[in-house]
Amino acid sequence: MSQSEIDELRRRLSEAEDTLQAIRQGDVDALVVEQHDAPQIFDIGGGADAYHAFMEVMNVGAAAIDPAGRILYANAKLTSVLGFTQNSVQGSMIGEVSPPPVADAIDRLLEPPLVGPVSAEVTFERNGECVHFILAANPLQLSTTFGVAVTFTDVTERVRAEAAEQSERAARAVIASANEAVLVCDTNGIITHTNAAAQALFEGDALGRTFAEAVPLVFPDATGLMRSEDIVAMAVQGTAVQGVEAHAPQAPKVKDYLVSAAPLQIGNDAISGCVVTMVDLSQRKAAEQQQLLLMRELDHRVKNTLALVLSISSRTLNHEDTLEGFQKAFTGRIQALAATHNLLAENSWTNLTIEDVVQSELAPFTSGAAGRLVTHNLSRLMAPRAAIAFGLVIHELATNAAKYGALSVPGGRVTVQPISAAGEERFVIEWRESGGPQISVPTRHGFGQTVITRSLQYSASGGAEVEFASEGLVCRISLPLEDLF
Repeated sequence: MSQSEIDELRRRLSEAEDTLQAIRQGDVDALVVEQHDAPQIFDIGGGADAYHAFMEVMNVGAAAIDPAGRILYANAKLTSVLGFTQNSVQGSMIGEVSPPPVADAIDRLLEPPLVGPVSAEVTFERNGECVHFILAANPLQLSTTFGVAVTFTDVTERVRAEAAEQSERAARAVIASANEAVLVCDTNGIITHTNAAAQALFEGDALGRTFAEAVPLVFPDATGLMRSEDIVAMAVQGTAVQGVEAHAPQAPKVKDYLVSAAPLQIGNDAISGCVVTMVDLSQRKAAEQQQLLLMRELDHRVKNTLALVLSISSRTLNHEDTLEGFQKAFTGRIQALAATHNLLAENSWTNLTIEDVVQSELAPFTSGAAGRLVTHNLSRLMAPRAAIAFGLVIHELATNAAKYGALSVPGGRVTVQPISAAGEERFVIEWRESGGPQISVPTRHGFGQTVITRSLQYSASGGAEVEFASEGLVCRISLPLEDLF
């Protein structure tokens, strides 16, 4: 053995003699013996009092438990958490004095082999509220007794803070994603949150301002008794306000809104403010205005149509000698009027072409006979009143052609086309019959000719003239320029 090894043995022997002397004199409470897997603590001489004192000054609940789950010692913080006194739990099984979630967690922590620290998070109800703890277990040996040291760390506040933060993030996300304007106010009516849609309500930043200041509202149906601050006050006091129409005169963009306000209350907590939502009514208002205009236009057109029907009835009666003749002539004219109205209805009273009217009115007379109606360049659009008058004119021409003209014989043909030159002040459509029997100027002026010549004379650029040529009737129809597109 070398001299250095002899010196090392002497040093260790000296340390051992000093340790034994300290133990005999009561100066050492415990020994820590290092092993290859984990250190072990042995209580020496001073008994368990030193370890108990150490556990009592810990900031968390702590207990020493034997492998069977029996409590060797529990400090005051832990027994307070469990709702017992220290004396009453000593020697008890941990499952007997702890809530089921805690007992189950400790059973899992004590499952052998227990090497090194292990932990688990548990949640249980205490005094009517949910609490959260982290349990940590570590092997422990006191003198000759082997056990487990278990600590109970209360993380309830941390979990609640995290949940509150998560709820706040979720609330912000919901507010931000809402299509309608959303404003959150505290109990004093101060705006604390807004979303992007609310930017249409005010200039600048509304945060920190009162709702009444940032968004002054006028309630047309409230006779001046309700203001912005009243909406917030009612909601903060617990009364929800649902769907009140309001006008925002100072809003830079949208002016009309449907306003609702609800108390802001989380769980059973007291009301902490209110949430105001404002739905843009501009499209609905525009639709209502359009509907009103359409109703007025419909009323106007119905009255005009009824007046026209009465006029047709009266004038037809004056020019027919028999009831049968009146019925046939009157029914035909009303059907012609209805055909044009159907076309207008199918096209929403817009985009009706001259071609549409001609084809519709001549369909009863030319269906199944190819080539009897020839049209050219009739794609120009016309207004509803021009279409109705023009339809009556074409109906009278078609009826006359079917009785006496080109449509009364198999080889007859009708050609309809514009004959106006560019730049003229009138737009003239020519109706020309050919291939029919020879005709002569009638000796009697019927109501049909009156319809043809007068129907379009509501405008200075409208009207019609008829030429009774021997080879076939020709009618030149001037359509009002203001009704053509």
